[in-house]
Amino acid sequence: MESSVTGGEDSGANISLSVKFSGRTIPITNLSPDSTIKDLKSLLQPLTNVLPRGQKLICKGKLLVDGMTLKESEVANGSRIMLMASQGLHQGDGPILKQAPTRPISRANNATTLGKEKTEVSVDKNRLDRWKATGVIGLRDYNLRAIPDEVWACGTSARVIELSNNAIPVVPAKIGCLSSLQKLFLSANDILDNSINWEALVSLKFLTVLSLDQNHLTTLPPALGLFTSLRQFHIANNKLSSLPNEIGLLTKLEVLKVNNNRISTMPTCIGDCIGLIEVDVSSNLLSELPETFGNLHNLKSLCLSNNGLKSLPSTLFKKCLQLTTLDLHNTEITMDVLRQTEGWESFDERRRLKHQKQLDFRVVNSGAFDEGADKS
Repeated sequence: MESSVTGGEDSGANISLSVKFSGRTIPITNLSPDSTIKDLKSLLQPLTNVLPRGQKLICKGKLLVDGMTLKESEVANGSRIMLMASQGLHQGDGPILKQAPTRPISRANNATTLGKEKTEVSVDKNRLDRWKATGVIGLRDYNLRAIPDEVWACGTSARVIELSNNAIPVVPAKIGCLSSLQKLFLSANDILDNSINWEALVSLKFLTVLSLDQNHLTTLPPALGLFTSLRQFHIANNKLSSLPNEIGLLTKLEVLKVNNNRISTMPTCIGDCIGLIEVDVSSNLLSELPETFGNLHNLKSLCLSNNGLKSLPSTLFKKCLQLTTLDLHNTEITMDVLRQTEGWESFDERRRLKHQKQLDFRVVNSGAFDEGADKS
């Protein structure tokens, strides 16, 4: 499938061209001859997930130079350009055509295995009694296609449910009967947007940990803001393009992991999540972060790798005085940018002290900042 992008309007004869990348052709239309090669790379970034500095554009056997215009580079209307991507210099999950990794679960003889496991769960009274006694329900790696009825039978006894790495497609309204539930793990299943009963989930007033990593979610509902007791929210490796503004209501949230999605902007209300200690938004499509990140005074760890970021919020180092871990690998942020950000020196000192105490030899051996910023 071909995708197309249009450049800015310009008087005069505009240029249309095609870019070959990873086995497909990307049409680019309505470009001014005065557009630079760097402008073209910026247009290609969201279509390919390849950062501009990781793009090599070749036309008629000649490598195109960032500062030169299309006209100066002799790129005419109808030109064909080849894009070569440098390994590692991408945002999101990598080049768009890269096949997503499969879940580490065996589907061999799934029907037979499924019948066997579900029968075992349904007849194993000792297991059910143990679940009720401990409050911990462990059903990871059972190739389940539905949550067994025995789980609902635990009622208010259930405190922790581990259902990761199955093939469960639906989270039904019955989940609401587990009113004492504190931790729910549903990673690596087959859950879709319309197959979660969010109304039932938000009724779980004691829920502190919710894990929905590696499913097929493309959006989150406004009801997310009703998880007022939530402390950890894991929703990495889905297909989210944004987070709802209601996430700002989660003032008790301490850990937010939304890495490996397709998020292009973070809501400004993220600054209202004042309890956040650890945030991972790596491998998305972010080009900037809201200034409200500076309101996260308890923030200790911020992972931003594999995004198109060129700068950080101006108050991040100045106000986030607990911050000691910052991952900037494969972003556009350079050491010069960091040095010009107010509070950098204090942050760098905190980072060094932390890693020295932890005997992190990788960092100690290289005393300079080594969290991914370009030295140039």
